[in-house]
Amino acid sequence: LLAVFPPRATLVGPVRVYLETFGCQMTELDSALVRGHLAAMGYRFVEDHAQAQVVLYTTCSVRELAEQKAYSRIGEVGVRKREGEEIILGVLGCMAERDGLDLLRRHPQVALLCGPAELDRLPQLIDNVRRARAAATAEPRGEGSIPAVRNASSRAVALAGNRSRRSATLSAAEDGLESLDLSRAFDPDARENPWSAYVRITRGCNKFCTYCVVPYTRGAEVHRPPEHIVEECRRLVDSGAVEITLLGQTVNHYRYTHGPAVTLDGRAAPQVGPGLQAFRDGSRPAARTTTFADLLHLIHERVPGLRRLRFVTSYPRDFGDDVRAVMRDSPRICRYLHAPAQSGSDPVLARMNRGYTVAEYEAFVERTFAALPDASLAGDIIVGFPGETDADFDATCSLVRRLPFKNNFIFKYSPRPGTVAIDRFADDVPDEVKRWRNNALLAIQSETSARVHAGWVGRTVDVLFDAVRERPAQGAVRAAPGTPVTLRVRGEDPALQAAPSAWQAVGRTRGDLIVAVDLP
Repeated sequence: LLAVFPPRATLVGPVRVYLETFGCQMTELDSALVRGHLAAMGYRFVEDHAQAQVVLYTTCSVRELAEQKAYSRIGEVGVRKREGEEIILGVLGCMAERDGLDLLRRHPQVALLCGPAELDRLPQLIDNVRRARAAATAEPRGEGSIPAVRNASSRAVALAGNRSRRSATLSAAEDGLESLDLSRAFDPDARENPWSAYVRITRGCNKFCTYCVVPYTRGAEVHRPPEHIVEECRRLVDSGAVEITLLGQTVNHYRYTHGPAVTLDGRAAPQVGPGLQAFRDGSRPAARTTTFADLLHLIHERVPGLRRLRFVTSYPRDFGDDVRAVMRDSPRICRYLHAPAQSGSDPVLARMNRGYTVAEYEAFVERTFAALPDASLAGDIIVGFPGETDADFDATCSLVRRLPFKNNFIFKYSPRPGTVAIDRFADDVPDEVKRWRNNALLAIQSETSARVHAGWVGRTVDVLFDAVRERPAQGAVRAAPGTPVTLRVRGEDPALQAAPSAWQAVGRTRGDLIVAVDLP
C-alpha cells in the first residue's frame, strides 16, 4: 500500500509553484489569496515557470485578450509535457468555471480546474493529482496497460457549474471562500506590492449585463461581514500596507443586515445580497444594516494607520449621496471613482441591459463633482456592440468629450461564450469597423485625459511613489517600498529639464493620476 499510496509528507514537500494572472483586479485578488494559502502550506513560489513543478494560470472570462494569453501559455506547457517534463498544469478562475470539462477535453495537458467559488479547495486538488500520478507511476506497466486511463484518473476538477447562483443562496453559511479570505497571508512578501493590497467585500453580480459572463461564473452577490473586512484591513496595515482597494463587481451594492442566525465557526457569515430592487424603491435599509457608506466610514475610523482607501467597481445608477458624503468627510478615502458608462447611446445601453440611460449617467457624474470637486472619474467603454450604428458611436464620442474622464478602458466587443448577447444578438459590426472605432475613441479619450491632467498642473498633491524605473521606460519596473510624499506638480521644471536622469520614480495621486519624477 505504501508503494502505491506514499505518505502525504512525501507528496507535499517543498513543491515549486509558478502562478500567473490574466485579467481583472478581482482575478488578481484570487491569485493573491491562492498564493498566500499555498505558501502557508509549504509550497514555494518561483518566478520562472521552467523551474516549477506546478504551473497555475488564473484567468477571467470578461476580456478576450486575457483568455488568448492564457491559452497561449497552456499551449507552451503542452509542448513541455510532450517533451517529457513532469508538470501539473492548473487553470483557475472564471475561464475554468465557464469552459469546464470541455477545456480538459480540448487541452489534455491541463491536470486540474478550479472555479472562483472553489479556490479554497485548490490545495486538495493539487494533492489529489499528485497522489493519483504517484499511484499511476507505481502501477505495473506490462502488456495491456492503458496510459489514457491513468492520465484521466490524475485530473481533478472543482467547479460550481450551473449551480453557482443557487448554491450561493443555499450555502452562504458554509462559504469556503470566506475561510480563504480570513486565512489570507499578511506577510508583505506574499503580496506583489508590499505597500498595497486588495480586500474583497462582495462577490458575484446580480446585474446580468448581456455581454458579461460574471453572474454565471461567480454567482449571485454575496457580501462579507463588515467586522471581517475591518479586521482584514487592520492586519494588512499592521503588515505594512499603506493603500487598500476594496473590490466588488458592483462594490456600492454592499449591504449587510446583522442578526440572522447564520454563523461561520461561531462568527458572522457571508450573506446573499438583497437584489437590485432594494436600490430602486427608495426605501431605507432595515435597521442594523451596514451599507457601503457605513463600511467606508468604519474602515476609515477604525483603521487610522491606513493612508489610502480606494474601491472599484461602482455601478452609476445606485451610487448614493451617502457614499459621496462619507468620501467628502473622510480625508483618507481617495476621491476616485471607476464607474463604467460602457456606451453613450441609449439604444446600445438598453441592449446591454445596463439599467440606466445616458442622462442618468451624466446626472451621476454631475452629483459626484458637485459633492467632490477634486474627484477623478474613470470607466470602461465597449465599441462595436451588436447593432451599434455610426450615430450610436458618435453619441459615445460625444459623451467622452463632454465628461471629465481621467481615462477609459476601451475595448472592441467580442462575443463571449456563456453570455446572453452571443445568443440574442448577431455580431453585425465588421471587425475593421470595430478597430477603427476603437482607435478613434482612444484618440478622443487622449484629448479628454490631457484636459483633465492639465487642470491639476500647479496644485499641491500627495503622491504615493511605488516604483522606480529606467528612463525612458524600458525593461521591467523595479518595485521599491511605497513612500507617501508631498510633491508640487509643475508643467515644466527647469531643474529637471537641465539635468535629465537615467531613473524615474513613478507614483499616483489620490485621484489615480500618474506622476513620474526624475531622480538625482
